[in-house]
Amino acid sequence: MSRLLNKVAIITGAASNPGLGYASAVRFAEEGAKLVITDIDMQGLAVAEKNLTALGAEVLAMEQNVVDEDRWQQVIDATVERFGSLDILVNNAGIALLRPISEYTTADYDLQMDVNIRSVFYGCRKALPAMIASGGGSIVNMSSVAGLRGLPGVSVYGIAKAGVQNLAKTIAMEHAADGIRCNSVHPGLIDTNIQNDARRDNYDEFVKIGESVPWGRMGFPEEVANCVLFLASDEANYVTGTELVVDGGLMAK
Repeated sequence: MSRLLNKVAIITGAASNPGLGYASAVRFAEEGAKLVITDIDMQGLAVAEKNLTALGAEVLAMEQNVVDEDRWQQVIDATVERFGSLDILVNNAGIALLRPISEYTTADYDLQMDVNIRSVFYGCRKALPAMIASGGGSIVNMSSVAGLRGLPGVSVYGIAKAGVQNLAKTIAMEHAADGIRCNSVHPGLIDTNIQNDARRDNYDEFVKIGESVPWGRMGFPEEVANCVLFLASDEANYVTGTELVVDGGLMAK
């Protein structure tokens, strides 16, 4: 398959499996992309690199703290040096602290804002010149249904993810003339490593969470990855400045 044949893509937060970044990297590899995968988890990243290489992809794995602005520039430069261009950026890295706002500390707030929105700002700003030089491209920013409406326990996370949505719209308008599309993806309850922790702690409650979704279950990372793939590909050439909700009908309730 070749929906991304020879396209060069950076995906952040790609080490965790099951996870949205890793699943997206697998789908990109299956469709012929050249990949730059980043994470702070070097052990997990090494496993991801091995698996993606086995799928036939050319892969550059780099340690990256997405809150480090200088490291962003190094990742962009290494991408262009290795592959000659940059066509796709998937800002996937994120963190969620779930608790009532009365229990949040200033440090909790700063951490979530740094990882969930500041890093996306850095990534987009640093990637844009390379994409313009490449003749255009696609930026996919991972948001959340928590960025679309108020939900209990995710106040600061929701603030940051709403910012991700707004930033995508702004970039889409400012850089349409450069051939750059920018969209946000808003997953609902997805069965990732974060949810695995919840399952171990209380399996019955975990099952109830899935049953609360109109579709009757939690989503799988691959189902989100398919949507990221669509937005990254030329099939979405007229899709920009919008959001794609992947939630099994959760927001329709």
